[in-house]
Amino acid sequence: MDLFEHQAQKAAQSSIPLAERMRPKCLDEFVGQNNIVGRGALIRNAIEKDRIFSMILWGPPGCGKTTLAGIIAQETRSHFVQLSAVLSGVKDIRTVIEDAKNQQRLYRKRTILFVDEIHRFNKAQQDAFLQHVENGLITLIGATTENPSFEVIPPLLSRCRVITLTSVSPDEMAVILDRAVKDKDRGLGKMNLDLSREALLHLIEIADGDVRTALNGLEITASVFISERETSDSDSSRHIMLQDLENAFQKKALRYDKSGDEHYNLISAFHKSLRGSDPDAALYWLGRMLSAGEDPFYIARRMVRFASEDGGNADPYALQVAMSAMEAYRFLGLPEGELSLAQAAVYLATAPKSNSIYTAYNTVKKVIEHTGTLPVPLHIRNAPTNLMKNLGYGKDYKYAHDYKGGYVPQEHLPEKLHGRIFYSPTERGYEKIVKQRLDGWRKMKSAQRSRFKSEIS
Repeated sequence: MDLFEHQAQKAAQSSIPLAERMRPKCLDEFVGQNNIVGRGALIRNAIEKDRIFSMILWGPPGCGKTTLAGIIAQETRSHFVQLSAVLSGVKDIRTVIEDAKNQQRLYRKRTILFVDEIHRFNKAQQDAFLQHVENGLITLIGATTENPSFEVIPPLLSRCRVITLTSVSPDEMAVILDRAVKDKDRGLGKMNLDLSREALLHLIEIADGDVRTALNGLEITASVFISERETSDSDSSRHIMLQDLENAFQKKALRYDKSGDEHYNLISAFHKSLRGSDPDAALYWLGRMLSAGEDPFYIARRMVRFASEDGGNADPYALQVAMSAMEAYRFLGLPEGELSLAQAAVYLATAPKSNSIYTAYNTVKKVIEHTGTLPVPLHIRNAPTNLMKNLGYGKDYKYAHDYKGGYVPQEHLPEKLHGRIFYSPTERGYEKIVKQRLDGWRKMKSAQRSRFKSEIS
């Protein structure tokens, strides 16, 4: 290699991001996920014995999914192909299949196909390699941040083992960052930098378990730090303090995908905090979603739903508050409108709760599904024509306003459902008053039923 080639190679190496340069090349360099790559663990055994099986690596960003696939490629005797579900289509999959057939026929090698972000493949694309996974032509390794139960078709999921990876712990992150700072070949070792404990802890907090974010943050900080020293005093300290880190990398990037698993986790936490009458937690989860860029109208719609599902008639005003908050946000926008959503969240969390309406309506739907289209009783049918009147439509109907208290006991359900009760109000909030009314009315209706049965007998 001549001088020019050496300089070109050095320049190419320096242009590669630190996160990519520090990517582990073997299992012994891999930090974290000991439950699957530690001594005697599933993946390590499979690699060491060269018995790789089809799998879906499911875990948050920056936890080592792609790195693990690369290590499998490095340490097995298989033909390895990598596809990105974002950039590839059915045509690319077919090319891989043909290549795999050639590898098997000519070299007796099996093919490992690694698909990054496999959740982005649609059903047709996943179907394209289903048969070849089943017959063993290819061993599939898919990586996803989304729940495979929702994003991978059942036939393919049944042929793969789901391996769950977790976020990198703070202690593991400290090891990775320390290695990056000291490594002179792939890391920042030649810069002779070191991190103060406060800076290290802050960088770990910013990363939120994502190694890529941590290493990118470290690289940005080091670059800004060195640039500032070169323009001032070249003999100054190479000790990176907390202030240096905050200047270069100030805002924490919250992990959030508005169409992904974390989206459902956060809205679930918000809903359950409202239901659990915990305004502090409700405000926290509301703030988490808004800070991460969630659609405020989605949150508002969920609160409107909550007002009926979990509030019901225990506090009928809750629905008005939720609707008013949505309209207030529509009028104000960000950031002023956030307070309207926060006000509604606190109101819903502290309001009396009842799911009686939710339970009653679900029961009604099940009864309808079971009993079908039962006929409307004749006395409550509409009778706009003489023919309908002659057929008995509207006959013996009692107009409630003509009776004391505006109530008269009569049947309104189909005959097959007479006496069936769907709505059972609680003793909480306004529903206590509703319950008192209903108990009186139902008692009158029950007495009338008893008299009717006695007359018939």
